[in-house]
Amino acid sequence: MGVVSPLGSTVDDLWLNLTSGASGVRRISYFDPSGFTSQIAAEVIGFEPTDYIEKKELRRMDLAQQYAIVAGDQAVAMAGLKSEDLDLDRCGVVIGSGIGGIATFEKQHALLLESGPNRVSPFFIPMMIADMCAGLISIRLGYRGPNYATVSACSSSGHAICDAARIIQRGEADVMVTGGSEAAITPTSLAGFCQAKALSTRNDDPTHASRPFDTGRDGFVIGEGAGIVVLEEYEYAKARGAMMFGELLGAGMSADAYHITAPHPEGVGARRAMESAIRDAGIGIADVNYVNTHGTSTGLGDIAEAKAIRKVFGDHADKLPCNSTKSMVGHLLGAAGAVELITSMLQIKHGKIHPTTNLENPDPECDLDFVPEGVRDHAITYGLSNSFGFGGHNISIIFGPVR
Repeated sequence: MGVVSPLGSTVDDLWLNLTSGASGVRRISYFDPSGFTSQIAAEVIGFEPTDYIEKKELRRMDLAQQYAIVAGDQAVAMAGLKSEDLDLDRCGVVIGSGIGGIATFEKQHALLLESGPNRVSPFFIPMMIADMCAGLISIRLGYRGPNYATVSACSSSGHAICDAARIIQRGEADVMVTGGSEAAITPTSLAGFCQAKALSTRNDDPTHASRPFDTGRDGFVIGEGAGIVVLEEYEYAKARGAMMFGELLGAGMSADAYHITAPHPEGVGARRAMESAIRDAGIGIADVNYVNTHGTSTGLGDIAEAKAIRKVFGDHADKLPCNSTKSMVGHLLGAAGAVELITSMLQIKHGKIHPTTNLENPDPECDLDFVPEGVRDHAITYGLSNSFGFGGHNISIIFGPVR
């Protein structure tokens, strides 16, 4: 696993900060946010790409691509993968990004307007397009297997991980590097989300702005970063003596077919995704004993997800601890699902689940156990992770410890 996040740019730092209840949210520093209704974000602080990427190459990469490469290098190193030991035709890369290189787009568009077409960078297109995170990692590693991007808003990295697992299940690859990356804290992106009234405006109290399932929530907090995982076919990983954090056991996908931004108010699509994932894993509803929620801190989204969980699990929902990683890292958009799967693997490793922070006044319409009190000892047997995106895209993933 590899990660670049608002709570640290290593897996160990992320875990330390999650279990201490830290917040990665602060006033935006990348540009002056004074004219925006939302002036806060979960930025990546102290990122040092030159530890991984040569300065000449950095100038040809959007920040989202840099995040993906750094997290990818971490994941491959942790997995102990060496190209000379691999059949590179059976190694692939699928990386999701909801927005892609929007910072590059803004900069190059400004150059076009100010100075004409001859000033636009010849690297503009490859720096901007969403598939290049996967392309650059493939080139860097020499992996010649399936290689593409998934773009489904905030479900992008969840879909990438699901697709990567399916590729392995179909026998098309032994190793897949997969996840998501996003770097969309830019003026244009922020303005769009502000105008859609999707973001929290708790500008005077940023560390408490992301408050999933709380009555005081007023929108999500935009974040950035990357989460990359290495998936391997089980027997292949076992044969090479790989260190394994957990198993990906099933996944379910659905569409709300309802609205471009709002979820179905009864969580119909979310429910179907969770039910499909449980069936795909071949387990029962009562076997699931943990949910990493999408939990964005939006008024409609949190209620819809809570209703969907209640409908899927019935009375078992009363015994089901759920938490929201976004309460601390904000919403990493297309990278959210991957970072949250990494969080889930860390919770399996340590036998503990992190809290949902800022949950001071639980919404009565969200009547589940969201672990508000702090870190809780809990052995995950089968866990479920949700990601839902604008456009009605839903993905649920079932995982568990290696058996």
